[in-house]
Amino acid sequence: MPEDNQDASLAALVGDDEVEEEIAERGRLLFAQAWDFMWGTKFFHQLPPIEGVEIAFAGRSNVGKSSLLNAITGRKALARTSNTPGRTKELNFFRPEKEPTLVICDMPGYGYAKASKKEVAAWNELILDYLRGRPNLRRVYVLIDSRHGLKPNDTEVMTTLDKAAVNYQVVLTKVDKTKLSDLNKVIDKVRLGLKKRPAAHPEILLTSSDKKIGIKRLRAEMQLLAEGD
Repeated sequence: MPEDNQDASLAALVGDDEVEEEIAERGRLLFAQAWDFMWGTKFFHQLPPIEGVEIAFAGRSNVGKSSLLNAITGRKALARTSNTPGRTKELNFFRPEKEPTLVICDMPGYGYAKASKKEVAAWNELILDYLRGRPNLRRVYVLIDSRHGLKPNDTEVMTTLDKAAVNYQVVLTKVDKTKLSDLNKVIDKVRLGLKKRPAAHPEILLTSSDKKIGIKRLRAEMQLLAEGD
């Protein structure tokens, strides 16, 4: 498929143009203001005070959580990015400067085998404690690399979210790096994997931080969550 046709087909699949303009504009304004680092901790008992609606990004190491957060907020280095898996070792919280009604948590990547067993155990314990015990956590975005699809670590986290009754939604990352035919296969497999999961949102979001694909739609959805919809 020619590149222009593939880009057009991908854009239609992502659905940015389907977002209602009024909602899209509210989402744009939310993330157009200055966003700042709020808090970072490796310990559950040192979490920041509860305020507003909280949304978290979860995913395997190097799936693109920090890059997506930077793309959403329009910042180049709000969240640190690295090609080295396991760079994010804390729960890092971010909020807008003027209207702190929404707080975003960038979680440590899970499933990174090259860290020490002690580190992996500590990171995973922190993640699971956070997911189970944060009362204002409205939604967890579970990021999945579109080139690889669901992995065992992803399904383990989803099972924990199901048991804790924490709403979550799958976000496929790096969709610009995946052939459209392969992407559709991954979407079908993920959709099948979510079918019987009680806490899973049925809709799968598609994103690319590099090409800003799906950012408009994700901003709009996060704005609706902040508004309580």
